[in-house]
Amino acid sequence: MPKSTISFDTVREIGLALPGVEASTAYGSPALKVGEKLLACVPTHRSAEPGSLVVRVGFDDRAELLAAAPDVYYVTDHYLGYTAVLVRMSRVTPDVLRDLFGMAHKFVTADVARRSPSRRRRKPV
Repeated sequence: MPKSTISFDTVREIGLALPGVEASTAYGSPALKVGEKLLACVPTHRSAEPGSLVVRVGFDDRAELLAAAPDVYYVTDHYLGYTAVLVRMSRVTPDVLRDLFGMAHKFVTADVARRSPSRRRRKPV
């Protein structure tokens, strides 16, 4: 696959087009969040390859992505327990990134809805 010219500026532009997404930081690195929930960020852990992106997805979706395109998606031991996949930005196209962010947005907003105070059971007084 030819090298891509995806930068975090492109990532930000694609992410900010989704409802409720805001530019932010995570661990001092550029990030995108929905509310307080992380959607994507530049990885800070040393196990990630330079030029990578962390994107939040469910474990099942991550397994499918890894099986379908191991040259694009990967995970290191550090990220095994996290609902996230690492993306080699040099190997992803803007269209693929849009689709991935759609998947991530659905995952993160479902998580936000599950944890919403109005959705929590209230304890009897």
